[in-house]
Amino acid sequence: MTATSAFFERLTVAGRDPRFSKVCGSVRFDIRDGGHLEQWLLDIDHGRMRVTRSGGPATTVIQVSAQVADAMARGEVNGLAAITRGEILVDGDLGLALRLGRLFPREAGPLQRDDRDSGR
Repeated sequence: MTATSAFFERLTVAGRDPRFSKVCGSVRFDIRDGGHLEQWLLDIDHGRMRVTRSGGPATTVIQVSAQVADAMARGEVNGLAAITRGEILVDGDLGLALRLGRLFPREAGPLQRDDRDSGR
């Protein structure tokens, strides 16, 4: 299972997210891996999340490579930064796409050095 698949599975199991209680819309993720296209459809209805593997219509479509999608699902890539670098293309409601950043794990910060271990 890829990190992306695991991410969507977690959304399916959670079923609801109170941070999205005022949000209604749908987002389709078009994830390309070479010549292969994987599509996930996320429907949000006042915080209720429903995820399906579908290429159906959506208010927002996010196009991303499998590599970037997996890195986002692991918390290694920030979605907004990836959009500004052109690694993610958004068609539709950009505000909704940006709000989805809350669903992804936060980027891991630099490791904090423990001064006790360094002899100081």
